[in-house]
Amino acid sequence: MDIRPIHNDTDHEAALRAIEQLWNAPPKSREAEELEILAILVEDYEKRRWPMPTASPVEILNHAISDMGHSQSELAQLVGSRSRASEILNGKRRLTIGNAHKISKEWHIPAELLIAPYAVDSAA
Repeated sequence: MDIRPIHNDTDHEAALRAIEQLWNAPPKSREAEELEILAILVEDYEKRRWPMPTASPVEILNHAISDMGHSQSELAQLVGSRSRASEILNGKRRLTIGNAHKISKEWHIPAELLIAPYAVDSAA
C-alpha cells in the first residue's frame, strides 16, 4: 500500500477507505502495521483540520448540567453545599482537586477536563 501524508479532505477520505479495508487485519501483520500508521495520520489530520475548542472546567460543568442530565443540586452534594456549587458555576470559586475527582468519578467526566487552569472572578 502507498501510505502518504494527509494534506486535504480527499486524502482524508482515501485514508478512511483504506482503514476500512484493513480493519480486521491479523495482529502483527504488515496490514496491521499499515492500519496503525493510517490511523495515526488520520488522527493528526483531524486534529489539525477540526481542532477541538478547549472548554473551561466551569463550561464542562454547565454542559453536564444542561445536556447530560445532571443538576446543580447534585453538584452541591459533591462539592459540599449549594452556595459553593453556585460560586463554582458563576466563576467565583475554583474547583478543588478533591472535588474535581469526585465529580469525575460520579459524572464520568475525565478529571483532566476539570482540573485545567481557568480564571475566576477576582472581585469576589
